[in-house]
Amino acid sequence: MERVLCPVLRAGVDAVLGEAAWSPSAPGLLDHPAHTACSLDSMSWLPDDFVHPVHVPVPDTTLHLRPIREADSPLDYPAVMGSRERLWEIFGPAWAWPPETMTYEQNRTDLRRHEKEIAAHQSFNYALLDEEETRILGCVYIDPPERIGSDGEVSWWVVDDVVGGELERAFDALVPRWIAADWPFQQPRYLGRDITWQDWLALPRAS
Repeated sequence: MERVLCPVLRAGVDAVLGEAAWSPSAPGLLDHPAHTACSLDSMSWLPDDFVHPVHVPVPDTTLHLRPIREADSPLDYPAVMGSRERLWEIFGPAWAWPPETMTYEQNRTDLRRHEKEIAAHQSFNYALLDEEETRILGCVYIDPPERIGSDGEVSWWVVDDVVGGELERAFDALVPRWIAADWPFQQPRYLGRDITWQDWLALPRAS
C-alpha cells in the first residue's frame, strides 16, 4: 500500500533527514506506523496551546509512557524485531511495518524522525518502559486522522512476552482513559480496537 506524506509534513521531515529519506532504495524509513500519511490540515489538528504529556504511569504496574527518542534505539530495535512477526500481522497490511529486513540504522532514523515530529506536534510515539528505562515493552501512536470520521487516530502494541498478561491488560485499560483525560480529541479512533484494520482501510481518506 503506497503511503504519501502530506506536503507540510514531508517538508518538515525533508529538512531533518534530507532527500535520501525518500529514496526507494531506503526501505523502512517511510514504512513506520502512522506517521507517513496525513491530511493537509494535520498541522492544525491540535490546539496551539496544547502541551503533550511527558510521563504517564501505568496504574498497578511499574511501567510508564514517555515520548520516544532517537537515543531509545538500543531498546526499541530488539523490542520491535523480537516481536516482528506478530507486529507485521497487526500493522503490515496498513503500514507495511515492521519489514523483515529493517536494520538497526533504519530504526534509529525512524526514531529520530519521531522525535522531531513529537517536538513539532505533528504526530506522537510514546514508548512503554520499565521503571529503570532498561527495556521498551511497547508503544502508543497518536496521529492526525488519515481516514474520515475521527479527529485523532490511536494504536498501540506490546512485545510478545507480555501478551495476554496483567501488564498488557493494565496498558489496554490505560490508553483510552489517558486519551480521554489528557488529549483534546472529540472523536478519537482506536485502530484495531473499536474498528478493525480492514474496516479502517476501507474508509475514505481524510481531505
